[in-house]
Amino acid sequence: MTNSRIAVVGGGIGGLCLAQGLRGAGVDVTVYERDRTPSDRLQGYRVHIDPDGSRALRDCLPPELWEAFLATSGRDAQDFRFLSHRMRPLLTLESRPVADPVNAHHSVSRITLRQVLLSGLDGPSGVVRFGKTFESYSCAPADPGGTVTLRFADGTTETADIVVAADGGNSRVRHLYLPHARRVDTGIVTVAGKFPLTAAARALVDPALYEAVNMIIPPRGLGMFTAPHDLGGAGNAGNAGSTVLPSGIGRTEREGALFDNTGAYVMWAFGAATGRFPGDLAVMDGERLRDTVARMITGWHPDLRALVTTSDPATVSLLPIRTSVPIGPWPATNITLLGDAIHSMTPMRGIGANVALRDARSLCRALTGALGGGGDPVAAIAAYEAEMREYGFAAVRDSLRAARQFVDENPVARVGFRTFLRTAQRLPALRHRAFS
Repeated sequence: MTNSRIAVVGGGIGGLCLAQGLRGAGVDVTVYERDRTPSDRLQGYRVHIDPDGSRALRDCLPPELWEAFLATSGRDAQDFRFLSHRMRPLLTLESRPVADPVNAHHSVSRITLRQVLLSGLDGPSGVVRFGKTFESYSCAPADPGGTVTLRFADGTTETADIVVAADGGNSRVRHLYLPHARRVDTGIVTVAGKFPLTAAARALVDPALYEAVNMIIPPRGLGMFTAPHDLGGAGNAGNAGSTVLPSGIGRTEREGALFDNTGAYVMWAFGAATGRFPGDLAVMDGERLRDTVARMITGWHPDLRALVTTSDPATVSLLPIRTSVPIGPWPATNITLLGDAIHSMTPMRGIGANVALRDARSLCRALTGALGGGGDPVAAIAAYEAEMREYGFAAVRDSLRAARQFVDENPVARVGFRTFLRTAQRLPALRHRAFS
């Protein structure tokens, strides 16, 4: 590799995956993360990793960390069901076990995934610099490949030959580099929580709620989604079988049910247009959020209400739904972006993390190919961005469409969708065409 220095601004899923891949290829990479410590901003819910995400992790992580990811993921062979709010089955999409984990779907704790991605990168000899809040950059305007100077809130500066913005949906780098690239509020709000899968809790609800991923199709204007994080399958962070986990992967030091990454649970998310919620929703604590959802689903099946009312209020959070607005191509330079920093999307299709991981894999390949083969890094970035814009913004559009369907206010459309699901359940050919 050349002596090019790569700066990654932001230590989230995509940025850390990229750093792992670049470091493994011998590239000089440094990650600048605004959090003071690895546990400052933990996110306590599950994340779905699909084959695109699995492939990126396998290719970018060293073998021992890929094995640690597999050992700490939950059961992957889970059916996807559509249910009415009365728990009446509408359609079941059966899942088949996949022998090769690279081509499988995985449920993993966001906390544990971050621990895996940070392994070997943090600490005194690592490449992650915590407590570095990015403020601005400067470079020669006439030179798209010149050195970039980064400025941080603590008054320090760093220089790099290539800068990658991986600083999330509110990306400061994007704001400065592509000021016309907007991220907007969808007008949809979700409340999420964790229902613990203890033996006593399992007895409270129908097994359908913890044996499969479920999309609840309630009356118009409302939506609910449930997904189990069942650690009885591939392994878990507290009991990884014969896999020896690297130091730092396992239990978190943060206390409370939200930050427990070793227990099984069902994550639920309830959504509606902002106007359907009380006006003081933004200042509610977990208990009031939970009680608000419980009131809004009065009349639903008792097991769905139990899923909400039995959840520890410490695990209940408010999640406003925002999305980026796709933009056209921009001239490539030695500054580029990945993940939410450029194509932030709604969570309704569960693909945001996977698209960020795909970005990391694609950009890693582009940069290492150019740097290792004497190529032009800016040309490699241009090729990466052309591909990323196509699949990234397509995912943004699909996710926004799914979010609008999730809380569709049109009663005719909602009834029609339920009828379609029932028909597809009876007709395998229609089901195959619609969901393959």
